[in-house]
Amino acid sequence: MQAHERLTAAIRAANDGGRTALVPFITAGYPEPAEFVSTLQAIAKVGDVVEIGIPFSDPMADGMTIQRSSFVALQKGVSLEWIFTQLESAQGDIDAPLVMMSYLNPLLAFGYEKLAKRAAATGVCAFIVPDLPFEESEDIRTALEAEGVGLIQLVTPATPEARLEKLAAASKGFVYAVTITGITGGGAGLPAGLADYLDKVSAVSALPVCAGFGIRAAADVANVGAHAAGAIVGSALVEVLEKGEDPAAYLESLRPE
Repeated sequence: MQAHERLTAAIRAANDGGRTALVPFITAGYPEPAEFVSTLQAIAKVGDVVEIGIPFSDPMADGMTIQRSSFVALQKGVSLEWIFTQLESAQGDIDAPLVMMSYLNPLLAFGYEKLAKRAAATGVCAFIVPDLPFEESEDIRTALEAEGVGLIQLVTPATPEARLEKLAAASKGFVYAVTITGITGGGAGLPAGLADYLDKVSAVSALPVCAGFGIRAAADVANVGAHAAGAIVGSALVEVLEKGEDPAAYLESLRPE
């Protein structure tokens, strides 16, 4: 099984068990770098897939919560090399397959072939790169796929149907359906028309569809789960960590009773 196929399998296994797959997001090294591995292990026992955010100075798709966490992590010396070293130290102790979410510059600076090899060796199954247009993604996609690692495509409510089909076909692991035309961490909740949008994405995708942005409560997970395979929980979980609360307990609270 290739690395990106582990993501698909984990999400489908959750669905086969009657659950919406839960995909928690954390910013690597936040709030304290020394706690990164233990935090990751704790949430990987609850989440079906874990998304690790690579801190970046200009996170254009992220709202204030994740911007703040990125800034703090960078101030404390967190880098892509440091993250891979931490993952190497934790090999065999992380239950869920991993995804990295990064803007392009850190990946480009690291080197695509080196990136792909380190990812495959440390349990990273795919990458999400919000500022990389599909038309400019061939180089990194080729390097990743040579190691069995996927490039996950994002779609939004504004994505035209023909492009939606193209992105769904190109994605590996799962398709990331952004629920809003905006940034992460908004407090307005899930938008009207969400069901129709997620149904449309699911209809054109051979892969599981996971929805992110605005998911904060069990009701949100249930709403998303009626129309998609998984729910991605980002800003709300980062806020839990920011307050020093138990991330695993919070994630458990998102499961249906």
